[in-house]
Amino acid sequence: MIIFSGVQPSGELTLGNYLGAIRQFVDLQNRGAAAYYSVVDLHATTVEHDPRRLAEYTRMVAKLYVASGIDPERSVIFVQSHVPAHSELAWILMCLARTGELNRMTQFKEKGRGSESVAVGLYTYPVLMAADILLYRTTHVPVGEDQKQHLELTRDLAERFNRTYGETFVLPEPLIPDVGARIMALDDPTKKMSKSNPNPNSRIGLLDPPELIERKIMRAVTDSEGTVRYAPEEKPGISNLLAILSLSSGIPIAELERRYAGVGYGAFKRDVAQAVVEALRPIQAAYAALSDDAIERVLADGAERARAVAEATLAEVKARFGYLPSTKATKGAGKTRPTESGF
Repeated sequence: MIIFSGVQPSGELTLGNYLGAIRQFVDLQNRGAAAYYSVVDLHATTVEHDPRRLAEYTRMVAKLYVASGIDPERSVIFVQSHVPAHSELAWILMCLARTGELNRMTQFKEKGRGSESVAVGLYTYPVLMAADILLYRTTHVPVGEDQKQHLELTRDLAERFNRTYGETFVLPEPLIPDVGARIMALDDPTKKMSKSNPNPNSRIGLLDPPELIERKIMRAVTDSEGTVRYAPEEKPGISNLLAILSLSSGIPIAELERRYAGVGYGAFKRDVAQAVVEALRPIQAAYAALSDDAIERVLADGAERARAVAEATLAEVKARFGYLPSTKATKGAGKTRPTESGF
């Protein structure tokens, strides 16, 4: 099994990022999967961003990977832009993708909201995601339901290339957990918990102090029924808190429903808050102990390991696609007069 996944450095990571993705990354690593976990900074720049914060958030995501239990000795941790093959393969796949396919991508529709001035990078985001995955001969991709459509496009593009230019790419399969694949916002449990939500009370940050975590959870939207039971359609707020408590404590939801039968929402929320605080405590301690120098060494080593695999895949793709292989520069090549541009 070969795994690829990534997290955007577009803000402080949330409990949703951890329970819905990073914790699964650790589990897959511990089960012996060959894993590539990227900080996908190219994806983070498909929308307006603050250049001054991008490097800070990139380093933060990498630190949280390690602090959460991803072992850089067993998994490859790297920054997407440090491996140029991602951008090169994305261009080749863009030459195969169809506008009709990209027009149907729901995330583009949601973020673009019908505007004609949306950045092209946002439109082609799923193609770059396909390149990320296909470069590493990935067999399985841990994704939430909201990313499943992008993985289907990845498979379509891989099949199209294989059919036209020869068998090259592995067709990856999704790994979607039953519970926790999509942790919802505390202020609106019909929407995904997001680090880009302008309301800070909508999310739990992985580095939030205990008193802030408790305050946010105590303010979380519930309902007027007064019964703690898991019913996502009828009771999205309580169901979300039950999922958070189950994943944070390791207790099945059915058991939690029995434990909290007849218990008020206030006591239930306090227990959710305490479970989250305890789950995040070791992560926060490990994060505080990691220096910038240490994480940059991890990223430098990870980029080198990732490039070795990615460049081999890209070389095969370019050869099949018909590109002329480059040759090594010879002595004195730098003295050669430039030729007239063909553009």
